[in-house]
Amino acid sequence: MTIQERQEPMEPAERLKRWRLILGEAAEEKLSAFGGGAGLLDEEARMMDEALAAIYDETGDGALSGASPGGSRKAGLGASSPKLAKWLGDIRSFFPSDIVSIIQADAIERKGLKQLLFEPEMLEQVKPDIQMVATLMALRGKIPEKTKDTARQLVKAVVDEIMKRMEEDIRRAVTGALNRRRHSPLPSLSGMDWKRTIAKNLKHYDEQSKRLIPERFYFFDRARRSKEWTVILDIDQSGSMADSVIYASVIGSVLASLPALETRVVVFDTEVVDLSEQCAQDPVDMLFGIQLGGGTDINKSVAYCEPFIKEPQKTLFILISDLYEGGNVSAFLRRMEEMRAAGVQAMCLLALSDRGVPSYDEGNAKKLARMGIPCFGCSPDRLPELIEGALKGQNLQALADKLGSVKSYQ
Repeated sequence: MTIQERQEPMEPAERLKRWRLILGEAAEEKLSAFGGGAGLLDEEARMMDEALAAIYDETGDGALSGASPGGSRKAGLGASSPKLAKWLGDIRSFFPSDIVSIIQADAIERKGLKQLLFEPEMLEQVKPDIQMVATLMALRGKIPEKTKDTARQLVKAVVDEIMKRMEEDIRRAVTGALNRRRHSPLPSLSGMDWKRTIAKNLKHYDEQSKRLIPERFYFFDRARRSKEWTVILDIDQSGSMADSVIYASVIGSVLASLPALETRVVVFDTEVVDLSEQCAQDPVDMLFGIQLGGGTDINKSVAYCEPFIKEPQKTLFILISDLYEGGNVSAFLRRMEEMRAAGVQAMCLLALSDRGVPSYDEGNAKKLARMGIPCFGCSPDRLPELIEGALKGQNLQALADKLGSVKSYQ
């Protein structure tokens, strides 16, 4: 049984059962009166009720504390890892995957289950999702040896899913953008640069025949040269940026694998850590090298990244931060302004997430926007288009306005 919308009218008994599941055991007596005193929940619905009550019902024991069905639930979840593993299996059978993710996150927050994440039998039942990866990253220093392999497999499953979702689009975007920036004498009609060919041959226009007679044709070169652009990902690893950190790290690994790019991946809180070497190898190892939480010193991280800018007009700088600066704000803004004035293509992703508009420092976002550094709240699926636009030298603010699912701040 799954909770989902139905097109047909709902029967009164089904409606009462739904309300009983929503309101919990305390409402059973009153709701039963509407149903003529009959029981509201069948065996399967009773199991679903116990799974929900384990997290959301503060008046009973819950299925994970060892209470018998229908008994008192006051003791909470308790510390029984086998029962918790069974509960995780139950919710996955009752609810769709997006609801499972929400319930898992609520269980960890509301019932103090973080330590139980380190039991192998529990982790094997956890649905791999980005929130669970964020939890494991935040607690990585406490993961015992017996659970490390299981935790790594969970993180790898999420990384593989992001890779599958985004790698091809990123490669296509980068290759397409760079191919459009150079030319080859090799003839290919499909690869002809019509705009450049016409512009270079206007002087050969024949007034008598009213035709342009090209002396030379120009074609896009399909071969890739090494290290044409430098791409710098400067990632805020404060706790509020967890989703963004995970997506950005995996994307950094994809970019690092492209021979046309020199990719640098830097993470920061009050300190700066350069993960460029790790991202070129295994993104799972890189994620376990990130420590979520702590303060924020954006200025220090930007200063660290400045030496990587060898050719400003061939550099893309992506700051991924909510812009809540705990360091020197004026110095940070000055560095960003100097970077942009030098010709660096710079953007700020206030969030790289599927979870909507982020919380961010509006004042700093507006100051950056006035410098010509657009600030976006961006879904991961839209990032390849932004990278392609940046490498092509397009106006990123105009591009953000064009892309429907990108929220820009000015």
